[in-house]
Amino acid sequence: MSTEENKKLVRRFYQEIDAGNLDAMDELVAEDYLDHSPPPFPGFASGLEGLKQEFQMFWDATPGTHHIEDQIAEGDKVVTRLTARGVHERDLPGIPATGKPMTVTATVIHRIENGKLAEKWSDKDVLGMLQQLGVIPTPNTPSQ
Repeated sequence: MSTEENKKLVRRFYQEIDAGNLDAMDELVAEDYLDHSPPPFPGFASGLEGLKQEFQMFWDATPGTHHIEDQIAEGDKVVTRLTARGVHERDLPGIPATGKPMTVTATVIHRIENGKLAEKWSDKDVLGMLQQLGVIPTPNTPSQ
C-alpha cells in the first residue's frame, strides 16, 4: 500500500469508530494487533478482540468524535495528531459518569501490514482527561 492509502486506512478507522461501527474493525485491524499504549484499565483481551472491547467501552461511556489535525506517513507507518471530544455519559472503570464534556489530544503511530492496522503506539493526554472528569484535581492558578 502507498503512504496515501495507509493514511486513508487510518482516517477510515477513526470514522468507523465515530460512527459506532466496531464491526468494521474486522476489516481494518489485524487479528494479532499489538497496542503498545493500551488504556489504563485492566481486563481487556489482547489483539483485535481487546481493541474492540476497549472501543466499545469508550463508545458506551464517552460517545464523541475524533478530529484529525495532522497526518504524516512514511513506509508502513502513519503518524496522526488528533483531538477526541465526547461526553462522559456512563461509568468508566473506577470513574462514575459525570456528564462532563471531555477533550483529549493524542499523537498516534499506526503500523500497517497487509492492508490492516497491525501495531499502535500513542501518547494521550490522560492527565488532562482525568482532570476534566474530576478524578485528579487541577492545580490552582497562583494569584498574582
